[in-house]
Amino acid sequence: MITDPRFDDRPDGRNETRTERFDRNWSDILQELRAVQTGTQIISGFLLAAAFQPRFTDLDSYQLGLYLVLVVLAAAATLLGLGPVILHRLLFAQLQKERIVRIGGGLLLTDLVVVSLLAAGVTSLIFDVAVGRTAGFVALAVTLLAVLVLWVAVPRISADRD
Repeated sequence: MITDPRFDDRPDGRNETRTERFDRNWSDILQELRAVQTGTQIISGFLLAAAFQPRFTDLDSYQLGLYLVLVVLAAAATLLGLGPVILHRLLFAQLQKERIVRIGGGLLLTDLVVVSLLAAGVTSLIFDVAVGRTAGFVALAVTLLAVLVLWVAVPRISADRD
């Protein structure tokens, strides 16, 4: 079995057993899922409501295509957010906490990527419809840049300060 370095036995200053560490890691994953779930629900609700607005029929083929991609991303984000919970429900009584934490953490990271792309796409769609295609592309670029900063630059900056 390949060991995930995020969950190895390196001391981190805590006085806890391996089981306690996995319990704490699982609790952290659940807290992060709760934060992501709220944003996903709001974006999904917006997308669902948009289809029933009078202006929806005015969307051009690009906007409609983008909208449908965003609906798929929203559904994927919802399912990825449910994944760790389903996994826990199926495996918790089988003493599989390490497996649950490892797979659940991977599902959470994947969900964060999907939600990041979803947020960028929704921003682009709104600007495209409200202002124009160029504004939509600019909004997409700016939002993707912000995502890149959060995913790459912020962790590096904080690592340099440690």
